[in-house]
Amino acid sequence: MLLLAQGPKAWPRLSRLKPCFLPKILGAETMHLRSQHWSRPGPPQGPGLGTRLLITALFGAGLGWAWLSARVEKEQRRQQQRTEALRQAAVGQGDFSLLDHQGQSRCKADFRGQWVLMYFGFTHCPDICPDELEKLVQVVQQLEAEPGLPLVQPVFITVDPERDDVAAMARYVQEFHPRLLGLTGSAEQVAQASHSYRVYYSAGPKDEDQDYIVDHSIAIYLLNPDGLFTDYYGRSRSAEQIAASVRQHMATFCSILP
Repeated sequence: MLLLAQGPKAWPRLSRLKPCFLPKILGAETMHLRSQHWSRPGPPQGPGLGTRLLITALFGAGLGWAWLSARVEKEQRRQQQRTEALRQAAVGQGDFSLLDHQGQSRCKADFRGQWVLMYFGFTHCPDICPDELEKLVQVVQQLEAEPGLPLVQPVFITVDPERDDVAAMARYVQEFHPRLLGLTGSAEQVAQASHSYRVYYSAGPKDEDQDYIVDHSIAIYLLNPDGLFTDYYGRSRSAEQIAASVRQHMATFCSILP
């Protein structure tokens, strides 16, 4: 191949060579070129498979942590905005004076330092009130089963003081939870408490047995240890969802009282 590369001037010399030498010369030259090709160093090797997997895992973990942090921050910001909006609505700002199912006088200050879940209803309610109270009790039981969480005080306030006296409330609350506190009072006292929490209620017409249904707002209210209205939960919220919300409020609570 070297002789061929020298051009036409080398051809006479090449013609004087014996034919048997040509394959040897060409073969030797070919083997020389192949050996040069095989011995040529390859491209530099990159990181090993283990290193690449580790880098990928660290990158994925970083993205996951950033996404989780952004989600937590967004949820905290949303909760703060919701709490501020509820406070501006002036729900639960006023006080109340009622009797519990043991005949003792109660006001909102008596629940200071406790988390409270409160429901307004009446003992003659055929289905909605029992269902909502049962859900409220399930929330209380779920939370009191978790070590480290403060107890939640369940409270039931009647919107039917005409029939729900102290004795009627005592019989009713014992069917749900031993710590469920039933509150009643005069028509004026119940109206004041209901108005404070923006609870609507209206007694319907009486039938021939003097029985009637009370139409009223359906919501479970959450009060924090400062006695401030913190959140509310409608019928569509499950016990698990309410318990999760209460846990979050507990985790982020910071008293504003001295």
